[in-house]
Amino acid sequence: MKLIIQIPCYNEAETLAIALDSLPKQLPGFDCVEWLIVDDGSADNTVRVAHECGVDHVISHTANQGLARAFMTGIDACLRLGADVIVNTDADNQYNADDIPALVQPILEHRADIVVGARPIASIEHFSAEKKLLQKLGSWVVRLASNTDIPDAPSGFRAMSRAAAQRLMVFNDYTYTLETIIQAGQKNMAITSVPIRVNEDLRPSRLVKSIPSYIKRSIFTIVRIFAIYRPFRFFGTIGALLFGIGFLIGARFLYFYFTGRGGGHVQSLILCGALLGMGLQTFLVAFLADLLAANRKLLEDVRYRQQILREALILEKEDSST
Repeated sequence: MKLIIQIPCYNEAETLAIALDSLPKQLPGFDCVEWLIVDDGSADNTVRVAHECGVDHVISHTANQGLARAFMTGIDACLRLGADVIVNTDADNQYNADDIPALVQPILEHRADIVVGARPIASIEHFSAEKKLLQKLGSWVVRLASNTDIPDAPSGFRAMSRAAAQRLMVFNDYTYTLETIIQAGQKNMAITSVPIRVNEDLRPSRLVKSIPSYIKRSIFTIVRIFAIYRPFRFFGTIGALLFGIGFLIGARFLYFYFTGRGGGHVQSLILCGALLGMGLQTFLVAFLADLLAANRKLLEDVRYRQQILREALILEKEDSST
């Protein structure tokens, strides 16, 4: 059994050595534990620090592509390197590496495909009230969209089995945390969480440049997640709202009309017709979006099967060569 611990990095030379110093090189249940760094176009000495600290693998982007793409680059590299279990953590030493054994235990016991570390959000002093509120909101939306029960969906400290990693595909460029949990829920993967500890804050968050920016990007991410993974519910709700308002306005016009006072409410009739038409059109969009979502799931399934077939062919070649 091989465990690979991956760390996406972008200009992390100041904190990377601290994070690596706490990572294990051996763990019960694994024959091999390796470290992998994804250098997301860093302009500092991140790569040099990684090599000096004994990192086994370094994958580099020529330019900064964002956390989500760095995460997926790491996942693809871990799969190519033969990882049976993958642990993702941060380069700022936010998560306590001593909790890695607890994080991987449900996978070793075949109780889960993905395990998410749940931080003690309420007691983290450097989290603002707004950030704590958005964390709760984001986790609630993810639970609603994925039919899972993960209390800390934005947590990046997580472990996954090889089979789970092969089925993940992130579309969002901003962050991977929410989307991967929703995919796991939709694909009927076993996902759970374990309580973890956090370390002292070493630097400000790169994702949270300012509270207004974080709120804007978080809301956009949540809306986009619903549109991608629950398209019929998303567009159907909008269509039902428009149609319902138009119906109520139309009913109001009919009331005035049949009581002999409809002459001054022609504008209501026009607005009613416009809203009813928009509602019906949005319902049609909901059906089309649902069909596109079904096609996306089929493509993801084809991708997964191709990966399995490719690995089987590689193993067959290795066996024949020996």
